[in-house]
Amino acid sequence: MTSSDLHPSSDSSQPGQAARLALAISLLVSTTSVLGTTDHTRFINPANLPAPTGYTQVVEAPAGRTLYLSGQIALDKQGHLVGANDFSAQAEQVFANLKTALEAAGASFDQVVKLTIYVTDMSQLKALRAARDKYINLKHPPASTLVEVRQLARDGLLLEIDAIAVAPLQERPPPSQND
Repeated sequence: MTSSDLHPSSDSSQPGQAARLALAISLLVSTTSVLGTTDHTRFINPANLPAPTGYTQVVEAPAGRTLYLSGQIALDKQGHLVGANDFSAQAEQVFANLKTALEAAGASFDQVVKLTIYVTDMSQLKALRAARDKYINLKHPPASTLVEVRQLARDGLLLEIDAIAVAPLQERPPPSQND
């Protein structure tokens, strides 16, 4: 199966394209392990992919308010670096900042469906997981990507994390003074 089988073009003249797409989807559905749901969010680890540790291969989110959180770094409310040369302290601050951003939008870590994590030193994975595991749903962790980079936007930063969350459709929280 090629990517063109899963991503049909607008040219419908290709014979059997719809049938190939339907077959690909049915194969995917029939070979997956659905781990569970939370508020209709499904956490899926396909049988033909390696078993993940600390993340989920596929997260299917229901219709809702999609929240895109900018990369959070280890700065406190006043903009001062927290934990110079201390990966654990920076990781704690980053996850606390993510929590603050989620709460400002009326959401929580239970609604996070994707994390993208940038670190300057992959050997700090244990410290990263220790901080992360205090915040995420360990039974149904979000899909995640971890990337080691040479440098982040400011000197002294050791990690940055952005997130995508899908919160239930509801009244939006009242605007803050900064809105």
